[in-house]
Amino acid sequence: MAKTKTKGTQVLNFIVWLTGVIVSLAVGFGLIGGTLSVPYIGIVNVIAGWVVIVTTLLGVILALLKL
Repeated sequence: MAKTKTKGTQVLNFIVWLTGVIVSLAVGFGLIGGTLSVPYIGIVNVIAGWVVIVTTLLGVILALLKL
């Protein structure tokens, strides 16, 4: 039997989703700016940062289109 989502559950799910988006963007920009880095991979940090940002924004767009 499926549970129905209450308003409180929807709000909590949105807060968790928004937190994930903010953290992902912070990590991506940190990798691009050099604040964060993964040892021994050099320039790949910047590429990884852009991958994180692009996929996060793509996820946000797809989530908004699903609404």
